[in-house]
Amino acid sequence: MTDAADGATTLSRPDDRAASALRFATELVAWVATPWALASHSWLLAALSVLALIGLPTLFSTPGDKANVIVAVPGWVTILLVLLQLVAAVVSSWLAWPSWAAAPVILLAAATLVTERRRWRWLVSANRLTN
Repeated sequence: MTDAADGATTLSRPDDRAASALRFATELVAWVATPWALASHSWLLAALSVLALIGLPTLFSTPGDKANVIVAVPGWVTILLVLLQLVAAVVSSWLAWPSWAAAPVILLAAATLVTERRRWRWLVSANRLTN
């Protein structure tokens, strides 16, 4: 924590390299498993799922969390987008893959949830530093 010029306490973004790596691995699973699970129902849904899973977090981000913000959203929206990726990865892997391949996805998602806690606390804090 640091003190701002006006005396208010601000929080800087936590170092989340491990969380970022786990989050990215989970996103990759979601990007592969979701269209795979939907392809047998509709190629259009499969394509739209990829656009949603990649496009939404690219378009909407919280200032201070990413270097380039296209559409600024509050921290809770970023958290919901991460949760969307986690749920998509777990559910889609079980629908698309055999259990031996889907089971590790649960462990990956759980590890991601645990390591994301500091970042999520920062994202929802009222006195978050945006620079």
